[in-house]
Amino acid sequence: MGKGPGLYPDIGRKARDLLYRDYQSDHKFSLTTYAANGVAITSSGAKKGELFLADVSTKLINKNITTDVKVDTNSKLFTTITIDEPAPGLKTIFSFIVPDQRSGKVELQYLQEYAGISTSIGLTASPVVNFSGVAGNDTLALGTDVSFDTATGNFTKYNAALSFSSSDLIASLTLNDKADTLTASYYHTVSPLTNTAVGAELSHGFSSNENSLTIGTQHSLDPLTTVKARVNNAGIASALLQHEWRPKSVFTISGEVDTRAIEKSAKVGLALALKP
Repeated sequence: MGKGPGLYPDIGRKARDLLYRDYQSDHKFSLTTYAANGVAITSSGAKKGELFLADVSTKLINKNITTDVKVDTNSKLFTTITIDEPAPGLKTIFSFIVPDQRSGKVELQYLQEYAGISTSIGLTASPVVNFSGVAGNDTLALGTDVSFDTATGNFTKYNAALSFSSSDLIASLTLNDKADTLTASYYHTVSPLTNTAVGAELSHGFSSNENSLTIGTQHSLDPLTTVKARVNNAGIASALLQHEWRPKSVFTISGEVDTRAIEKSAKVGLALALKP
């Protein structure tokens, strides 16, 4: 998380990345090239069952302004303009989707040593207003995340979280889904030299009275190759291998099997990201 408590989405991020990031059952490919003026152009494609999805995105960085534009197969144009530090600790983000006229949004983020604040408002006549704030330091942090719909006069989201971090351990407790889901997560660095870590996430739904548990681990075989594995209480076991075969070019293969129905075919996902 770095110095200070960070923003609300940073709480529990280490455990979520270990347990869920890069696992997939689809086939994905992306190629990034750079124009002479510094514009990065990324073409991506993904095969989900019988469906094929593709998009082309560009990124231009001019001093402290970053402009991201993406066009997908549904002819939607996604635009995000980020202004980094117009004032110390402040970041401004403006985003919209064409042709969705209600998608425009302005977000302000502010970070300092003992607080992280993010607020956003939709650019409509009756916008949804979101506020999240975290207070504390890089050891202990307490945060909240709420959304209010001015059209209906109702709160559409109210969450809270608590995080504790040390040099080799991060633990967090979050209350989500309008106080209906309680989630505890744990991330422990076993060996920094080999990037070996273990993590777990336990969730309880109050209305459904259901529990879910996922545990996982990761280990670097060498500086360019990482393996990960996880299993949950439903008996779904997954593993992946990721190799950076050249700088910023990564190949990932992952698999998933239902240990309670081993006769079913395993799901296999492939991802290839190429950068010159």
